[in-house]
Amino acid sequence: MSYLPSVIQIVVGILLLFGGGEFFVAGSVTISLMLGIPQIVIGLTLVSLGTSAPELFVSLISTVQDNDGIAITNIVGSNIFNVLIVLGLSSLVMPLRVKSRLVRRDVPLLLAVSMAVWGMAAGGRVHWQAGVALLTALVINVVWECRTATETAVDNPDEADAFAMDESSTVPVALGKLAAGLVLLVIGSQILVRGAEAAAALLQIPETVVGITIVAAGTSMPELVTSVVAAYRGKADIAIGNVVGSNIINQLLILGLCAAFSGEGLVVEPILINRDLPLMIATTLACLPIFWTGGVIRRREGFLLVVLYVLYLADQLIEVTGGGTLLSTFRVAVLVVVIPLVMVFLVSEVLSWRRQSLRGN
Repeated sequence: MSYLPSVIQIVVGILLLFGGGEFFVAGSVTISLMLGIPQIVIGLTLVSLGTSAPELFVSLISTVQDNDGIAITNIVGSNIFNVLIVLGLSSLVMPLRVKSRLVRRDVPLLLAVSMAVWGMAAGGRVHWQAGVALLTALVINVVWECRTATETAVDNPDEADAFAMDESSTVPVALGKLAAGLVLLVIGSQILVRGAEAAAALLQIPETVVGITIVAAGTSMPELVTSVVAAYRGKADIAIGNVVGSNIINQLLILGLCAAFSGEGLVVEPILINRDLPLMIATTLACLPIFWTGGVIRRREGFLLVVLYVLYLADQLIEVTGGGTLLSTFRVAVLVVVIPLVMVFLVSEVLSWRRQSLRGN
């Protein structure tokens, strides 16, 4: 059988999702600015929601079609992709200066949410009650962001220029962009899910593998483009905040909605519980020492993140091709060589930053 139709569906679906995400962000931000919503709130909520819209629609469509494998792996895979590839490539373009707010509040919040999700999924199913709890946490977080908006704006006055409204924009135009974005997101997500299912069937590989690699990378393209462009333009807050905010929304909103409307709950494969969810937590945890080192994500740290994702993909590829002995050897090498080297690198970065701080004082 030809793989071309499923490949075309995947590519078309990703392109439609990307266009839909762009329209959704543009319309949402314009309307919010017209309503006088603080810009920092827009950045941490609406822009993150806009770039996460592809994940939202793909996971919801998958849940409705009883494809739990794609629904939850898309969320987990997108979060891993966001930290390792989006942050990694963005810092390769331009070293990213980290605001203290991220280290103090947002990254610890993301870490807590990720650990809670792992705990909810540990039994093999994320029930609707867990979904309601995640959605409740989302509401609390949005209220929290709104209450701290004034404080953040005072601490970071440069963020006032982060979002600018086109003077020619009107409410009808903004609503038109919002509606067009939603239409493209719905159509694109349906096409991408069908293409992913067809590809999994033709390649005779589990849907979870397709969901955590191809679908996750495809739905994360808006985050990647947004953060890389923001880094190139010197807007580190948008580049980093987009990743952290999107990862929080992926779990609180998208997983929460999917679980709440799944009836008997979302089925979680053992491989996700034992490998991918812990990896998602580990990548979030690794952000803290990287963010601590002088408040800058350097190019060498970004390179490390990209390399780790390449190793993650290599593990997936070897497993799919029935690596057997090769897979065992690869994982032992990663455990014995790569992980200790990464730990040594992170510790050395923290110690180097600490020595520089002491000399500066």
